[in-house]
Amino acid sequence: MQQPETFSPLATRLSHRPVVEARAVPGYDPIFNAGLLVHEGTYHLFARGVRDGYRRNPGEGPRFLDYVSDILVFESTDGVNYSFRYVLATSGEDGDHSFEDPRVQRVRSSGDVQVVMTYTNLPPYWTGLPWRIGVHRLVFEDGRFHLDGESRVIGPEGIGNKDAVVFNLTDGRVALMHRIHPSIQVAVFESLDAMWHGDATYWDDHLAHLDRHTILSPSPGALGVGAGAPPVPTADGLLLFFHERRGDGSYTVNVALLDAASGHVISRLPFPLLEPELPWERAGDADNVLFVQGAHRREDGVVYLTYGAADRCVGAAVVSEDQVLAALRAVR
Repeated sequence: MQQPETFSPLATRLSHRPVVEARAVPGYDPIFNAGLLVHEGTYHLFARGVRDGYRRNPGEGPRFLDYVSDILVFESTDGVNYSFRYVLATSGEDGDHSFEDPRVQRVRSSGDVQVVMTYTNLPPYWTGLPWRIGVHRLVFEDGRFHLDGESRVIGPEGIGNKDAVVFNLTDGRVALMHRIHPSIQVAVFESLDAMWHGDATYWDDHLAHLDRHTILSPSPGALGVGAGAPPVPTADGLLLFFHERRGDGSYTVNVALLDAASGHVISRLPFPLLEPELPWERAGDADNVLFVQGAHRREDGVVYLTYGAADRCVGAAVVSEDQVLAALRAVR
C-alpha cells in the first residue's frame, strides 16, 4: 500500500520511553493495550498484562501458547509516571478465560452515571469459538476500582466481535461501537440494561442491516479498522481515536469526527496521527503496532492518549483539540 507523503504534526509523544514497561509487575511479561479513566484528578490505567510463561507456537493455531491476560491497574498524577497498584480482574477466576484490551468509560443511563469496562473476551483456543465483547460494571470504593457484579458477553452469537466502546448520544441513548471485521459499526440501545440484555432478535436485525450500522471502513489498501478510545465530546461532535491496520500489517493511530446525535461519521483525517517510529513501537511480540485505547480531554483543551506498542508496553501522547478539529473541518 502506498503511504501518504506527509504525516500528521498534530500528535506529540510525551516520552521517548514507554510510560509502562514490559515486566513492570512481577509475574507478568508484556503489559500493553491500556484503557484509561481519570478519576478525582488521578490517571487510572487499565492495562492488559500477560502472565509469565507464554511461548511462541511452533505449529498451527494461535501465535502464542499459554498466553493468558489479566487486567492490571496503574496510577499516575501526571500521565507520565505510573505506579502499579493492583490486579483488577484475573482470568479463570473472574468469569473469563482471558481478558484482553480493556476500555473504561463513564456512561449515563436511567438517571445515573455508571463506569463500564468493555474488553475482548477470548475463549480457550481449543473450543474454536470466536472472540466476543465482554462487559463489566466497575465501582470505586476504598481508594480503588472493583468489579461490580457478574461480567456478560454481548453481541451476535458465533461471530468474531471486538474493539467495543460505549458512549451516550445526545438524546441519552447508549451506543455500542464494535468491530465485525473489517469495519466499525454502531449499535444503539435505550439504556445500559437494554445493551446488557440484547437478545438474538436484536442482533439478528442488526446483522441483517449491518451496512446501515457501519460507520468506518478501511482506507483503500488497508486491512481493517477498529475503535480505539471512547469518543471525546467537543462542540463540533465526538472525537473518535481509532486504529487502522495497513496493507503491510502495521497499525496506526487515526481520528474521525462523529455526529453526537447518531454516532455516524462527519469527517475523517486521511492520514494517521501517529505511526510506529520508536524502537519499542516497531519491534515486539507484534511488530509495528500502535493500538490506541485511552483518551481524556484535559481542561487546557489537550487530549491525552494512551496506546499499546508492539504488544509489549504502553505509550502516551497528546493532541490539541482545536488543531485536530480544525484539520477535520478542512477535510469535510
